[in-house]
Amino acid sequence: MIPRKIAKFLKRHKVYYQIQAHPETYSACATAEAEHTPGGKLVKAVMVKADGKDVMAVLPSNRTVDLFKLSTVLKTNDVRIATEQEFKDLFPDCEVGAMPPFGHIYGVPSYADESLWDEDELFFNAGNHKETVSISTPAYFHVAKAVKGDFSVLGKKIAA
Repeated sequence: MIPRKIAKFLKRHKVYYQIQAHPETYSACATAEAEHTPGGKLVKAVMVKADGKDVMAVLPSNRTVDLFKLSTVLKTNDVRIATEQEFKDLFPDCEVGAMPPFGHIYGVPSYADESLWDEDELFFNAGNHKETVSISTPAYFHVAKAVKGDFSVLGKKIAA
């Protein structure tokens, strides 16, 4: 079930959304496959440490964070992918690794890759590994309070 905090947030902002159930999955690619959703429409939230601070990078599941590009967007040289142990307590009402792409409601700044605008609708984890939420792309950008930037690539991970 979608965390109450997320449901209240979407309702308060009058965002129309739908919840879809799927078999339990633990990666964005597996979720996209289970949902029969193109990877560009399924959003993943990747937690990074930038100068020791928590930051959420939001991007399509078929893309990878380019740490060099992200460091440019964040204006820092010290950027790395955070471990689950480092961020699990930031999202207490979510299963580890299934947090939705609304970092700001958990006190975490969010950055959204500009490639998300290529899609009309976005799907993301509903706080668990068995459901996704879908909303329109304009609605996401309206309520997410995410800074837009170019920090993802198709393909393999790029280190800074």
